[in-house]
Amino acid sequence: MLSKAFSSFLLLVISNGFMTYAWYGHLRMKQVVMWQAILLSWGIAFFEYCFQVPANRISYGALSGYQLKILQEGISLSVFILFAFYYLGEPLKWKYLVSLSLIALAVCIAFSDIGGK
Repeated sequence: MLSKAFSSFLLLVISNGFMTYAWYGHLRMKQVVMWQAILLSWGIAFFEYCFQVPANRISYGALSGYQLKILQEGISLSVFILFAFYYLGEPLKWKYLVSLSLIALAVCIAFSDIGGK
């Protein structure tokens, strides 16, 4: 059986895939008017919540609220990098890679024993 933290991680990856598309997928759809993009994004965001809420409820207690949020942000940026590169066709510049590395370091610190629990 998967650990609570790993289950949460997988659910958050799926959740962030939906949310990233809900927030940024419409950028390539120039023919879609604003109100349609908003409704489309809200419809997609529903599925994001179907994974995000269970992810947090499953792991809360095994992980702190801070850890859940920091993990979610790290996953969100990782998913976005792949999305921006493959879907939006934007190159990954060194400054973005350094920025993500610093966030990854923050995630590592949040899950370490530095300063105790």
